[in-house]
Amino acid sequence: MSVSITTTGTETNRSASQTMQNQLPPNSAPSNVFADALFKNVARFFAFFVFMLLAAIMVSLVYGSQETLFKYGASFLWTNDWDPVNDIYGAVVPIIGTLITAFVALIIAVPVSFGIAMFLTELAPTWLRRPLGTAVELLAAIPSIIYGMWGLFVFVPIFQQYVQPTLIEVFGSIPFIGQFFQGAPFGIGLFTAGLVLSIMVIPYIASVMRDVFEVVPPMLKESAYGLGSTTWEVMWRVVLPYTKTGVIGGIMLGLGRALGETMAVTFVIGNSFRLPGSVFDPSNSIASAIANEFNEAAGLQKSSLIELGLILFLITTVVLMASRLMLLRMSAAEGKKS
Repeated sequence: MSVSITTTGTETNRSASQTMQNQLPPNSAPSNVFADALFKNVARFFAFFVFMLLAAIMVSLVYGSQETLFKYGASFLWTNDWDPVNDIYGAVVPIIGTLITAFVALIIAVPVSFGIAMFLTELAPTWLRRPLGTAVELLAAIPSIIYGMWGLFVFVPIFQQYVQPTLIEVFGSIPFIGQFFQGAPFGIGLFTAGLVLSIMVIPYIASVMRDVFEVVPPMLKESAYGLGSTTWEVMWRVVLPYTKTGVIGGIMLGLGRALGETMAVTFVIGNSFRLPGSVFDPSNSIASAIANEFNEAAGLQKSSLIELGLILFLITTVVLMASRLMLLRMSAAEGKKS
């Protein structure tokens, strides 16, 4: 009885397979091979197109700034004069302004973004998670010029009248730290630009953190809670080590936005080509300098502005390479521990 059943089942499978083969088009195999090869080559082209685009941007920036490169050379990086009347240019002030504003933005945005992501994934009730997450993402859809106008007409007067005098009074007398919190309360300046930038990059960092926190296996968190860990201990000792690559990627995304932001910074940084004595002083950034002067620039001034763009391109590249190197070292250290 069992042998006959087995034989019957085998014959049924063979007949079904034969039927499927008969139903296939006679030229399906060659057409599938052609489609697969076409898809592979198109995908390869798009992948290499990224490198071609980066190379084209790099070459165009170098070509556009060759006049400044030949005249100043490397000294352009540490010259702090910017005098279009006498055709003297240097990149120190915009470089310092770009780095300080991006640093201030990250100092403020990273803890706030971590708190938002932690609340959305661990503490918020279910009915609140979706509308609050949508509200955070909507912040990223606001145009940067709106942030700049809000910062100039709303935030700067409040900061000039209330916040900045208080910070100067509290921190100005502290040794070493106090020199960074001195100066007249203009309202505009590096700190104001960094603060506006932090509000702009929070949606990017918080959204990435929230998404990577949600991929942590529930078993890991439940095990930690079962051992008596608090929410903070679970986030710090379990979730962050598991998602460090995604978290650093989100921070780098926010840093890239902060380094290259133009209009919002232009409104509130002060647009002054002078070395800042404190974080409250007006200054300039690479992006704001290009936005303010490129339309009327010509000759050496235009070449200098294009070289500023080249420097910004190199800064973002170095930052990205440093983040990847840090991740590789962290992975290597974990491999040795395991």
